[in-house]
Amino acid sequence: MTDFAQTPLPGVLLVTPRRFGDHRGFFSESYSARAFAEAGVTLDFVQDNHSLSSAVGTVRGLHFQTPPHAQAKLVRCGRGAIFDVAVDIRRGSPTYGQWYGAELSFDNGRQLLVPAGFAHGFMTLQPDSEIVYKCSDFYSAECDGGIRWNDPDIGIDWPDTGHPPVLSAKDEAAPLLKEFDTPFTWTEGAA
Repeated sequence: MTDFAQTPLPGVLLVTPRRFGDHRGFFSESYSARAFAEAGVTLDFVQDNHSLSSAVGTVRGLHFQTPPHAQAKLVRCGRGAIFDVAVDIRRGSPTYGQWYGAELSFDNGRQLLVPAGFAHGFMTLQPDSEIVYKCSDFYSAECDGGIRWNDPDIGIDWPDTGHPPVLSAKDEAAPLLKEFDTPFTWTEGAA
C-alpha cells in the first residue's frame, strides 16, 4: 500500500510506496496508476527522466514548463539523497510564493508529487545522487522556465551541506518571483 500525505501546499503530495524487504534487499512498487487513482490523482505520465548530480550541494531549479506544455512531476531519489522543493506559482492562489520541501532518499523511498503550476527544484545532500522523475507532458524548450533558487521573497530554507552550491549559469541567472509574470492561474476549488 502506498501512503499519500497532503503537504501544506494543496495538491503537492508526499508519496511513500511500501517496501517489502528480506535478506536479499527489498521490492517496492514505485508507481501504480491504480493506487494514484484511488488516492484521487489521475495524471497521465508520458516521460521519465533520470539525472545524476555528482557534487554535494548541487542545485537544480527552480524549474517549470508553461502552458500549453505545463508538467506535473513525480520525483524520487534512486541513489543518494536530495532536498526536494515545490513552490506555488499560480496567480491568485492562497499559497502563492510559498514552498514545501522534503528529503527524498534511496533509504526512505519517499516521492514528491509536484502539480503543474508549481516550480520544482532540489539540492543534493549526498555525492552521486540520482533523481528519477515522471512528467505529465513532454519536454518543450519553448515552454521551459525558471525562478531563482534563493529568491529572498520565497525564502526556501535550503539545507547547509557544508559545500558551496553548484548551479548552472542558467539557474544562477533565473528571474526573481516578483519579476516573473506567471501564466498559471489558481481557481477556487483547485488543488
